[in-house]
Amino acid sequence: MTPAARAKRMSEQKLREQVVRKNAETAQAVVHAVKAAVSSVAARGGGAVLLVVLIVVALIAAIVASPFGIFFSGESASADTVPISAAVAQVNFDFNARLEELQSADTYDDITVDGSTADWAEILAVFAAKVASSDGADATDVATIDADRIDRLKAVFWDMNAITSEVEIIDHPDSDPDDDADDSWTVKTLHITLTPKAAADMPSAYGFTARQTDAMNELLAERAMLEKLVGSLTAVCADAAELMKRFPADLSPERREVVRVACSLVGKVNYFWGGKSLVLGWDSRWGTIQKVWAEGNSTSGTYRPYGLDCSGFVDWVFYNVSGGAYVIGHGGGATMQHTYCTPISWADAIPGDLVFYPADMHVGIVGGRDADGNLLIIHCASSANCVVITNASGFTSVGRPTYYISS
Repeated sequence: MTPAARAKRMSEQKLREQVVRKNAETAQAVVHAVKAAVSSVAARGGGAVLLVVLIVVALIAAIVASPFGIFFSGESASADTVPISAAVAQVNFDFNARLEELQSADTYDDITVDGSTADWAEILAVFAAKVASSDGADATDVATIDADRIDRLKAVFWDMNAITSEVEIIDHPDSDPDDDADDSWTVKTLHITLTPKAAADMPSAYGFTARQTDAMNELLAERAMLEKLVGSLTAVCADAAELMKRFPADLSPERREVVRVACSLVGKVNYFWGGKSLVLGWDSRWGTIQKVWAEGNSTSGTYRPYGLDCSGFVDWVFYNVSGGAYVIGHGGGATMQHTYCTPISWADAIPGDLVFYPADMHVGIVGGRDADGNLLIIHCASSANCVVITNASGFTSVGRPTYYISS
């Protein structure tokens, strides 16, 4: 195991230990049970080790089944589950669709957005307490984030976030009705208001039991850990995990790291025209509502959750791989990124190379090949409104970044 992998494993173990300590009742049970088991081992010999294992497994299972199971939600990489960070992106996708529906209902001279969405750490705490602490027949764990849990998360999100809108029309009359020129005009403004609810509002709204309220408050005491779940770059979706399993044996460490970092955003960051980020790790702006300031797109001038565009995604990947030392294309978009590549044939393409649409209208990163040998591309696609892994359809050229030569 490499030092980096060992450090990651130790960090994850520390996270689990913190979760256990926060659940006081369970933590005490763990301590007492382990002490008793150790005493038993000392008295009866090594055969009692099995007892210790069974006790620890049972206690971990109890924690996973509790609201604190949300801290284990990144452990599964099965095809029908996603990390919490990817579930949050799916909720943001629906939220963006609602915003777009309001903003495209008519033609407006101006659009304003007031307010903000509820804090995601609070949404997750309410979600976990509501779902995993329920005494109802539909209670379930929150360690496995599948389609059903995502639907429940969406329901909590919308219960904690209200969107209202109002159209303001101001008529400016003709400055001189007696002349031959009519210079009157009308200004139509769409005002969108976001009204969030705090976690403290939800126990009464949902009729929480005392146990559910306590669980919610205990989770909120670990707000920083919940925020890390939202911005997790360690847990990856099943498609990304499978892609990395197929790395060629002789693939260089630099290329492996480029694809690994690119995969860390799959399903987690929304598409945003003109979206860039020179931040090491998770950018706290992702998912926040911002105005699309870049021109040249149908979304220009509208509001949506902040994310990355295609070249911004590629910039972020190489910036993070290099520890902030390298920006491929030097911030000039896909066209400039292409100029910092050497043309190669499709047959020579390997993970970490870049692919482009005609006229450099879009860019992606070669992630590898599927079971049939077809190229797979990691890119931030406007059509999917997210970072995705797809086939090479639409891409017409491939280049080898000079980064690999200079690194």
